Amino acid sequence: MKWTMLLNGIFPAIATPFYADGRLYLKKLEHNVDRYTKGPITGVVVLGSTGEAVFLNCDEQRQVLRTAIAAAAPEKVMIAGCGHESVQETVEACEYAASLGYDAAMVRTPHYYRNQMTPAAMLNYFRAVADRSPLPVILYSFPQCTGYDLPVELIAELSEHRNIIGIKESSGDQAKVERIVQRTRHIKRTTRVTHEFQPVTARMIQKATAAPVGELVSIGALAATGKPSSSAVEVIGSLRTRQKEVGFQTLVGSAHKFHMLLNTGAVGGILAFASCAPTACYEIYAAFKDSDHALAEEKQQRIESASIRVVSELGIAGVKYASDLNGFYGGNPRLPLLPLSAAQRHEVETLLVDIKS
Repeated sequence: MKWTMLLNGIFPAIATPFYADGRLYLKKLEHNVDRYTKGPITGVVVLGSTGEAVFLNCDEQRQVLRTAIAAAAPEKVMIAGCGHESVQETVEACEYAASLGYDAAMVRTPHYYRNQMTPAAMLNYFRAVADRSPLPVILYSFPQCTGYDLPVELIAELSEHRNIIGIKESSGDQAKVERIVQRTRHIKRTTRVTHEFQPVTARMIQKATAAPVGELVSIGALAATGKPSSSAVEVIGSLRTRQKEVGFQTLVGSAHKFHMLLNTGAVGGILAFASCAPTACYEIYAAFKDSDHALAEEKQQRIESASIRVVSELGIAGVKYASDLNGFYGGNPRLPLLPLSAAQRHEVETLLVDIKS
């Protein structure tokens, strides 16, 4: 049985640390995930664009996934970047992530044969992945990198699939986000949450029931197909849970427009800037959820210039250096990406002087 997952809130799209010679530095990754998941974020995205997933071979990707999930707090939602160019490799990545206890798979648009990625081809790709993935699927549209902008009409059609639960829309296009929200508003599903209406993860179920790892898939059986009362509390082991209705969940990837996109109907963000400043990003979301829009806008303005320069312009190297400044291990990107110059490092230091996490 397929199930959905509550995705509201802040998800840092975390970096992958390397030694100076380019090898994976897994101890530093472990430190980062442990620190992220002790904070107020909802969860973590591993092997997204910020994680330089396209520069890692299959074995390295698996090492990163194993290390991150082992270091994560059980109550945090863990999302694995599983997108590859073929259905076969993408499904295999989803299956491996599921075997480790990940909660959802984020799948980017295939794009190498861009001219042949017709709406019909893309529709078949995502449906085939969602049909076979043991994890719920989050679509990932990042036209700045892939050159392929997933059309709203196609997103709306894919939202009908029971195992496609949301999208990370990284275009930063407010009008597009608004259209996605409007076109998918009719999708209504239920998911299991804690009695405080926070996500219930497979690892929480395992901890609450002391279930063997091989039985983690049993969380699927806990997903309701009807619409039970959200006020009814059910105890699973030591965990008190209830049901919550969710729709097709639109998350965004643009920290410098985050408050505006939340007002448009996004439920949260998978943000590269949150990998170096998770608390600063969370403060925008928290103020928005409290309906304090003046404070949310004040917090938004605080990070706007830094997020544009660090993420959009300086890219992975900028995010990693900013992470170093705020107590996370970033380091240099893997070649052919180049580290920042001395002048660029000074610029990032100036931009982040009042943005701590």
